[in-house]
Amino acid sequence: MGAPISGVAYPIETRHPGWPAKLGPLRVPAGVLAVRPVRLRDAGEWSRVRLRDREHLEMWEPTGIGPWPDRNAFWSWPSQWLALRGLARRGQCLPFTITVDGRFAGQITVGNVIRASLRSAWIGYWVSSEIVRGGVATGAVALVTDHVFDFGGLHRLEATVRPENTPSLRVLGKAGYRQEGLFERYLDVAGGWRDHFCYAITKEETGDGLVSRLVAKGLAERV
Repeated sequence: MGAPISGVAYPIETRHPGWPAKLGPLRVPAGVLAVRPVRLRDAGEWSRVRLRDREHLEMWEPTGIGPWPDRNAFWSWPSQWLALRGLARRGQCLPFTITVDGRFAGQITVGNVIRASLRSAWIGYWVSSEIVRGGVATGAVALVTDHVFDFGGLHRLEATVRPENTPSLRVLGKAGYRQEGLFERYLDVAGGWRDHFCYAITKEETGDGLVSRLVAKGLAERV
């Protein structure tokens, strides 16, 4: 089965270029940033951070089934990890954990990967409230974008962000993404259908790479 786009069916490829992989390290104001595949043993820190940061995260994430404490409890991670790993092994997703100084700091995922003549996907991320404004999300977006273009076989990435989410808009702008338009009532977030800006980037726009741009601007250092 494929995903129909403009009447064309794109087959799902049973391979996973670009995953698993370890990216970085990169020094940013918050510390030494790295990106690695999600692990089953992330459960404890994943749950601790997400339960603590409910007010920081819930208003920007798709509405889920069940209360936040249940969806983000320690015991809910294994099923999510298995699902992400399964999608990754089928080449449909690249799920990563963000670390700072070796500690769990968030997640960044490339999802809905479509290959064939489209070679496109979306990118999404969240980071711990303890390291916001520390260059972590921007650095992680740059690392993953360069990786999927250079080794993941993709040509275009998109990110959708609520207009009210100013910090995330700054992240995408600093990383090198451009705004393409507004999707009205695009996604059910925090119990309502919310408008989202669409940001995007293609491989041709990255030049020597987004990480190289951050380094040249003094926003990061290679370690």
